[in-house]
Amino acid sequence: MVVTDHQKMKAASQRKTNWLLYVALILCAAIGISAWQGWRWWLSASAPVSESLPRDSVVEDNRLEVVQIDPGEPGQLIGLKLEEQGLIRSANAWNMWTRWLTRQNPDGGYKAGTYQISPDEPMQAIAQKIWNGEVMQLSFTVPEGWNLRQMAQYFESQGFFTAEEFLSATQDIPWAEYPWLPKDIPHLEGFLYPDTYKLRADNITPQAVIQPMLNRFEQVALPVYQNPQNQTNLSLKEWVTLASIVEKESVVASERHRIAGVFTNRLKQGMTLGADPTVEYGLNIRQTEDKPLTLAQVNTPNPYNTYLNAGLPPTPIAAPGVASLEATLAPEETEYLYFVALYDGTHIFSRTLAEHEAAQDAIWDKRDPTLQ
Repeated sequence: MVVTDHQKMKAASQRKTNWLLYVALILCAAIGISAWQGWRWWLSASAPVSESLPRDSVVEDNRLEVVQIDPGEPGQLIGLKLEEQGLIRSANAWNMWTRWLTRQNPDGGYKAGTYQISPDEPMQAIAQKIWNGEVMQLSFTVPEGWNLRQMAQYFESQGFFTAEEFLSATQDIPWAEYPWLPKDIPHLEGFLYPDTYKLRADNITPQAVIQPMLNRFEQVALPVYQNPQNQTNLSLKEWVTLASIVEKESVVASERHRIAGVFTNRLKQGMTLGADPTVEYGLNIRQTEDKPLTLAQVNTPNPYNTYLNAGLPPTPIAAPGVASLEATLAPEETEYLYFVALYDGTHIFSRTLAEHEAAQDAIWDKRDPTLQ
């Protein structure tokens, strides 16, 4: 059989086509393998570090590392820092992700601050946290009824700052920022609202603590006083002062309005308030069941001694919560003028001094003989 030139050319063309197809298949396979390997590398490089640790070396309580990002610190150095601290697997992968974030948001960038980062977090989540500036926060809680000295001791025990620094800062009254603050207060006693707060871990100062507490008073307490329905002859300072005494005396919530009613009655009749917490505040002591106030302490002259001084003390004696603030504006209408504590949180209320003294004697008779 004779093969023509045309047939030879067709066969050659077919061989060339087959070869090109073969090369294309090889290239596609190579590209696919490379892409697959690249994707596997990316998944591994961006995965949480904890996934590569031996099972017995992973801390069960979700270990957190503290990372400090300095102002102006470039993304590459941040990646190296995170890799050195064992929080990401690859600084190269971090740089790739940083470029992607920058393309998505050219005006954005990593924010300086102190961060808490877990090795259980994937690299992208860590990057987003620092990109968004989700800095480490510390929380603190001030219970209702605490005074400035108790707050100061608490903050010092938490390592925030010294008690002296806090007490000094509370004497610097920020009237410019909070013009509603009374003009005749020597410190911020009573106006630092008791609550739970969060602060940036890299900005723990007395001022950083005081400001949100004043803000919360402005948001929660001040509207109660300014509500037209809550009519009162008390000034703002008098209101907070009386509420702080009610707060210290009211252990059981159901008695709060009645206690406010007793104090309101005594003020109207020109009687002394006779409130133990004011004596304790003035002498910087705290009575307990086994160490009640002594007659000598009650008779010690002091601006805060409401057994000796008529009317309200010079300033609040603690931080009242909203319940005591509201009760002071809506005291129970009652004939009671006296009450005495039972040390279980409740009180015996009396209309006359004779009833009150009888209640005191009854409580004394029931006391543990070892405490008498």
